[in-house]
Amino acid sequence: MMLTGDTPPNQTIYIKNLNEKLNKDELKRSLYALFSQYGRILDIVALKTTKLRGQAWLVFSEVTAASNAVRQMQNFPFYDKPMRIQYAKAKSDCVAKEDGSFVPKDKKKKLEEKAERKKQEAQPAGTNGVRAGTNGGPMGSHQGKPGAQDTATAPNNILFIQNLPHETTDIMLEVLFKQYPGFREVRMIDAKPGIAFIEFEDENQSLVAMEALQGFKVTPQNPMAITYAKK
Repeated sequence: MMLTGDTPPNQTIYIKNLNEKLNKDELKRSLYALFSQYGRILDIVALKTTKLRGQAWLVFSEVTAASNAVRQMQNFPFYDKPMRIQYAKAKSDCVAKEDGSFVPKDKKKKLEEKAERKKQEAQPAGTNGVRAGTNGGPMGSHQGKPGAQDTATAPNNILFIQNLPHETTDIMLEVLFKQYPGFREVRMIDAKPGIAFIEFEDENQSLVAMEALQGFKVTPQNPMAITYAKK
């Protein structure tokens, strides 16, 4: 009911076939951790009613972020179930309120066209400034990231992760890091919340994951700091 196959790209994606055993808060945290690599997330809606269990709506600030997420995360094994992702048919209330088009449906189309025209007119002057100045998502956080050359520890196959929120679980980290080839395991230390070790098969594979997730925001206040583990 929510979707049709020819729904045009928009900021909101609809995810189904999610693991129904997750509680709502854990589901939303894990979805945030997984999808914020694509751009700033405005809202995640997940309801535990029988009818809507196993489904979620995720609202990005930009359509391009939503497009990348739909393309790259399709069928991703999230808690052992492949996600089915499409664009949401109805524009999210969250987006509508943000761009001022939260009005009855018959007026929506005209306002959306007007907003689009304004956006296109303003784009040449403002595009670069907007992207560089965004604080919200990990897109901006990749600037100035420390690479392998900045750390004194020799490159190896184990990454040391710091600045994690204390509620981070090994499953959340596994979901993030197993996107990259050669992933072996996550090791967390109960006595030291906020840090973790991620093991890959070799140092080239650990470098790929480090560069991709350096500065990744598990929450808006917790950009990951990744270095090689000391051996």
